[in-house]
Amino acid sequence: MQDNVNDAPANAHAPGVDIIAQNVVKIFGEGAGQVRALDDVSVTIHENEFFTLLGPSGCGKTTLLRLIAGFDHPTSGTIRLEGQDISHLPPYKRPVNTVFQNYALFPHMTVAQNIGFGLEMLGRSNSDVADVVDKMLALVRMGELRDRRTDQISGGQQQRVALARALAPRPKVLLLDEPLSALDYKLRKDMQIELKRLQHETGITFIFVTHDQEEALTMSDRIAVMSRGQILQIGSPRQIYDHPAERFVADFIGDTNFLIADVTSSAGGKARLLLSSGREVNADLPEGMTPSGRVTAVVRPEHATLVTPGEGELDGMLENVVYLGTDTHYHLKLSDNAPFVVRSQNQRNEDEVFAVGETVGIALESDSLQVLRD
Repeated sequence: MQDNVNDAPANAHAPGVDIIAQNVVKIFGEGAGQVRALDDVSVTIHENEFFTLLGPSGCGKTTLLRLIAGFDHPTSGTIRLEGQDISHLPPYKRPVNTVFQNYALFPHMTVAQNIGFGLEMLGRSNSDVADVVDKMLALVRMGELRDRRTDQISGGQQQRVALARALAPRPKVLLLDEPLSALDYKLRKDMQIELKRLQHETGITFIFVTHDQEEALTMSDRIAVMSRGQILQIGSPRQIYDHPAERFVADFIGDTNFLIADVTSSAGGKARLLLSSGREVNADLPEGMTPSGRVTAVVRPEHATLVTPGEGELDGMLENVVYLGTDTHYHLKLSDNAPFVVRSQNQRNEDEVFAVGETVGIALESDSLQVLRD
């Protein structure tokens, strides 16, 4: 249900591929103080894709981005761009640009001058620079502010200028190191859509680093979830959300319910599970997994519904009801004392059917369970 984690192909010249990291290790420090920031990481990033490295602080995502940018070099392993080994090339020799959390704009320059500065350093003609600047201003919708100094515009506008400046030389790959983290919530949401639009319109490969799961799900074509220097799972947002292969992935992305179950049979990527309630259900398996005995399965809160006791796959006591406007969260305790949450979208003029303290049934959507690698 998910991409192979070590998905870098042996053929370094594979068509439609921009970046291949193969068995990359990065170690900082020496002796007892060594830190293994990247631990045998392999990943393929396709041409013209919005690819996100997602994980908590210290997981290695920014280290991998810096290796692709050339600001650091791998201890071992290779990084290829369009088949060329760039592992030890300096940044200025790579067709790659980076947008950082700190936009590093020149405050004494205008918006247009900031966008054109890099092109001038590359020796482009004045007419070429002017033409590209006009196109970039139109792309990021900043034409009316072209003559405004960058210390006179908002944070969101500064971010657009930083993006335009990075896109102006038409890099093969654009690297984005948590560029939305300094923005307020509403502006951050707006810029998520804006970034995806820019990637689609330019056709440039975007590699985006974030710890924010919602950002990753909103913008990405594919996501690599990282933890402790390793990539645990790669897949589309829907694959990562609906079919997490590892417990860390399931817990890190979105709300989820963990169920302990016993495997009664498995074949063809599916397993038959016996739940604590005594009822049996079907569940999907991670690729290559042949489970036996006791396993952990997950189901998302929105894939369960409250029903009359005995009519669902589980029963539980309703302990709390949390109304959140668009939906309501029902917090339950199962017969084995495990917690369980059901999320229900609210309807207008809907009466409350279930009361705190009563026993209710829980019906699970067909094919909503996923077995995890623990």
